[in-house]
Amino acid sequence: MSRFSHLRAENESKTLFGFWVYLMTDCVLFGSLFAAYAVLRNNSFGGPSGETLFSLQFVFIQTMILLTSSFICGLGLLAARQGNRKVVLWAFGATFILGLVFLGLEIREFSNLYREGNSWRRSGFLSAFFTLVGTHGLHITAGLVWMSAMMYRVWSYGLTISNVKRLTMLSMFWHFLDIVWIFIFTFVYLMEFVK
Repeated sequence: MSRFSHLRAENESKTLFGFWVYLMTDCVLFGSLFAAYAVLRNNSFGGPSGETLFSLQFVFIQTMILLTSSFICGLGLLAARQGNRKVVLWAFGATFILGLVFLGLEIREFSNLYREGNSWRRSGFLSAFFTLVGTHGLHITAGLVWMSAMMYRVWSYGLTISNVKRLTMLSMFWHFLDIVWIFIFTFVYLMEFVK
């Protein structure tokens, strides 16, 4: 192994390690938001609870959309490692569309709650709900921006080593958001209906 390739491999492992550190800081962020939600979930200030506000069927559809997008994202990464640019563009394009649909449904839920007078200012419960789910939505938005930039890079420059590494980190980020959503689905929505 030449000195140049050794330095390159070392740099790539540092980049990947740095990305794992970033994901761990995001775990701390979401852990804090989950803790705040757990403390405030019963503080409805005489207003409606999640059981009356949430539609489990609606959130289940959202969950299936995000899980499907995560599966397709994984297929895209496998195609990237095999050097199949066409499948990569198709898979990440489909992931992008599903992510956009998921985000649209989340915005629709927020706007319906707000229109009915159930904004983040109404109670501690709603404040914690909007903060937790909204933070996840902001991460989804960042992932979609990153995904569109990566599709452009793959379209323009192909599946270079650098692009495959970036697609790997993007895929890790997207799967991380999927895991966070499963926790949100379970502890925020599902727990309201199994009291």
